[in-house]
Amino acid sequence: QVQLVESGGGLVQPGGSLRLSCAASGFTFWRYAMSWYRQAPGKERELVATITNTDGGAGYRDSVKGRFTISRDNPKNTVYLQMNNLKPEDTAVYYCKAPLPYWGQGTQVTVSS
Repeated sequence: QVQLVESGGGLVQPGGSLRLSCAASGFTFWRYAMSWYRQAPGKERELVATITNTDGGAGYRDSVKGRFTISRDNPKNTVYLQMNNLKPEDTAVYYCKAPLPYWGQGTQVTVSS
C-alpha cells in the first residue's frame, strides 16, 4: 500500500535550518509530482511547495519563497524540503503528498528561541 514517511523535523531557533525527508513507497514515485504541506495548530493545512515529476520544476507559496527548496531523488523514492532562515510562523506539522488520497504521519517543526 501507499506509504509516506516524513522525517527530519525538530526544534530550531529562528534563522536556523532543517532538511525534511519523505520516503515514499507503494506507488510509481517518478510518475507523480510531489508536494509538501504544513498545518499549524488551529489552522488549515496549506500547500508549501510542489515539484514536478518531469523537469523538476518547483513552485512555492509566497511566504517561503527564497527560503525553502524542494527537491527529489527518484531512484531513492524520496522528496526533500530544505528550509533555511526559519521563522516562528513556520512552526507546523509538515507532510509530503502525491496526488493520491494518502497522507503520512507528518513531522513536527518548531521554530522558537
